[in-house]
Formats: sequence, C-alpha cells, structure tokens
Amino acid sequence: MLFAHDTEASLSAAVELVNTAHENPDGLAAPTDVTEFAARWGYTGRIAGDHNELEAIRAVRPRLERLWHADRHEVVEQTNAILRETAALPQLVAHDGWDYHLHAVSPEADLAVRILVETAMAMVDVVRMDELGRLRICAADDCDDVLIDLSKNRSRRFCDNGCGNRANVAAYRARRASR
Repeated sequence: MLFAHDTEASLSAAVELVNTAHENPDGLAAPTDVTEFAARWGYTGRIAGDHNELEAIRAVRPRLERLWHADRHEVVEQTNAILRETAALPQLVAHDGWDYHLHAVSPEADLAVRILVETAMAMVDVVRMDELGRLRICAADDCDDVLIDLSKNRSRRFCDNGCGNRANVAAYRARRASR
C-alpha cells in the first residue's frame, strides 16, 4: 500500500465522483445515486439523501477535478483553501471496523463538505510524499476521466471504463491490418 488506507479510499472516491460528471447521462442523476456512492465508499455521518445534497455534491466535482489538472503549487493552494474554508480540524478516529484514521470535520457536516475535506486531507499526503504524478488523466484520446495510479510500478494509464481494453483491441487490429 502506497498511502494509508483512508487516503487511498478518499482519492479513489474522488476519482469516481469526478468521473460521474463525464458520463452521459450524468452518473449522479438522483439522490439515490448519492446515497449509493456514500455507502460504497464508507462515508459515515449524516446523509440527507435529498436534491439539495445531490446538487451540492455535483457542484463539488469541478473543484475536485481541478486538482488532477493542477501543478504542485496550485494543488497546495487549492487544498489549503478547502481546509481553511471548512475549518478542518484533523482528529484520529476509529469506527466501523477501521483502525485509527483521520477525520477533519464533524460527521454532521454536509456530505459535500466531508467529501471535499477528505479529498483535501488525502491531497496533503500526496503532496507530502511527492506523488502528484499518480494523479492522471486517462490516456485514451476520447476520454477525459481522471484516475489515481496506485500500482507499484506507476504503469496505470487508463481509467476503469474500458479504455485500456479499447486501446489494446485497436492496437491489435492495427498490427493485423499492417501485415
């Protein structure tokens, strides 16, 4: 494991959340999509499950996506801004079978705020470990999805939407056609 479990989970959840905006139709179309996302990624605390929460979380996506397109200095500025705006106060907590890990806002904070803060806290680890190169955009020409490369050899190039398979098939067909 490259990062602590909570850091990897927060980064992976942010990847999924950002990429829902690239889906057609939008991957967050209803409040139930938000509650399913929160359950899948183990977000604890209050979940409203209403349209206001849906819109708040949809509004968070561009801000998180900017982290994947920013240089180190910009990532630090954006991360610090999120932590300041939310008055994040890191604390060690253990719950739901997880050993001690960091939370930085109340479990009663809005889910959108908790997602922002947990992603910002994960970005702190990424910057401190000088691993921003692991934040990537899918290498497929027709895909703008973001990804986090957690592989040991830093070789991940494609998102989880089948782009790697499509690229491999296209390369295979091109090799066969050239024969």
